[in-house]
Amino acid sequence: MEKPTQIAVIPSLGFSHLAPILHFSKRLVELHPHFHVTCIVPSIGSLPPNSKAILQTLPPNINPILLPPLNLNDLPQGLSIVVQIHQAMRLIMPSIHQTLKSITSNTPHVAMVVDAFAYEALDLAQEFNMLSYVYVPSSATTLSTDFYLPKLDQETSCEYRDLPHPIQVPGCVPFHGTDLYSPAQDRKSEDYKVSLELCNRFLRADGIIVNSFLALETGPLRALKDKGRAYPPVYPIGPIVKNDTDSAQGLECLTWLDKQQVGSVLYISFGSGGTVSQEQMNELACGLELSNHKFLWVVRAPNNAYDSAYLSKQNCVDPLQFLPSGFLERTKEQGVVIPSWAPQIEVLRHSSVGGFLTHCGWNSTLESVVHGVPLITWPLFAEQRMNAVVLCEGVKVGVRPRVSENGLVEREEIVEVIKCLMEGEEGRKMGKRMKELAVAATNALKEGGSSTKTLSELAQLWKNLA
Repeated sequence: MEKPTQIAVIPSLGFSHLAPILHFSKRLVELHPHFHVTCIVPSIGSLPPNSKAILQTLPPNINPILLPPLNLNDLPQGLSIVVQIHQAMRLIMPSIHQTLKSITSNTPHVAMVVDAFAYEALDLAQEFNMLSYVYVPSSATTLSTDFYLPKLDQETSCEYRDLPHPIQVPGCVPFHGTDLYSPAQDRKSEDYKVSLELCNRFLRADGIIVNSFLALETGPLRALKDKGRAYPPVYPIGPIVKNDTDSAQGLECLTWLDKQQVGSVLYISFGSGGTVSQEQMNELACGLELSNHKFLWVVRAPNNAYDSAYLSKQNCVDPLQFLPSGFLERTKEQGVVIPSWAPQIEVLRHSSVGGFLTHCGWNSTLESVVHGVPLITWPLFAEQRMNAVVLCEGVKVGVRPRVSENGLVEREEIVEVIKCLMEGEEGRKMGKRMKELAVAATNALKEGGSSTKTLSELAQLWKNLA
């Protein structure tokens, strides 16, 4: 019997960082069953239900180890999400070290794969005689920007948002400084210092694994492979998305979708961590109603902090109570509103869904690509604005609403972008391009496809060391 090849994977905090590295692990052992993966799982407080659910789907050769949970009260209050995660992972690092010591004492592990925000664990790889890799759950464009940021930092004296010209990261679509990821919007902030530290640490890894594929991000992936640049090897192995179902049969929203015409429904969701303000929720509700288009909207309680739901526990407040008075009654024939969560994979693959209004998180972006659903891009935080630029200006599969001077996307603009995507000629072109990308995504993951070959090359490297 073939000796198992052992690796360790370490996610950081938050479902949107746990899920991608677990999907990567499942893909690895599916293609290479002789691998055994130990997943060291950190948390703040008890694991949320979606994290518990995904851990229950793991095959026998992926073994999760849950670390003692960190108490949210142990973290300094009033910090940004980036700094909170960084501080929390630093506090959790002794537990990660102890766990690595335990699992490697009798069973050598050949490699460690860590989420980007767990990058401090990379420093432990040498102690335990492992190769070190970063799993980047975001785009190759974001990774390219990470590598470019120290150079940009040296060459720029002002805030990036004040630059008079677009930023040109090698191989990437040019983007304005206002679209650079959130931590770089204030160069004096702790967020920015963490980002620079992260970028510099990536350069010392043995490799970077990125959840993307050539047809989606041709320019940045080719630039990252440029032998003239001093980057670690980059392995594009995507698009890896959740491919199992949510046991969602019979859910009201899917039953309702069954009754709708093909391509007629706009799906609206801001991901697992995104929120909008009360004022913006009102404008979105009015825009949906005025558009006269069918919609399926996942609603979360409003908050002025866009990322308020990312690490916090969801309270028991019914988010539907924050909708405009009479909205649900007036739109009961037009749409369905679901509190907090929907079975997104099942929704996106449903033939009735013709568009997706999304926060542009990379998980949701890849899910829409795989299922061929064009987009209204509504970025909120992190690298989502950069993703919106890739989608709208790079591969041209999305339309981005204008934000007015008062900081809102107003109802008239919402109606306009819905009509553009769902019934305009440009929307049809976006849909056609997205269907072509979906085919390319499928081909990348086939036997002999570019992403499958890349992952197999990496697996063979690890196997040779076992």
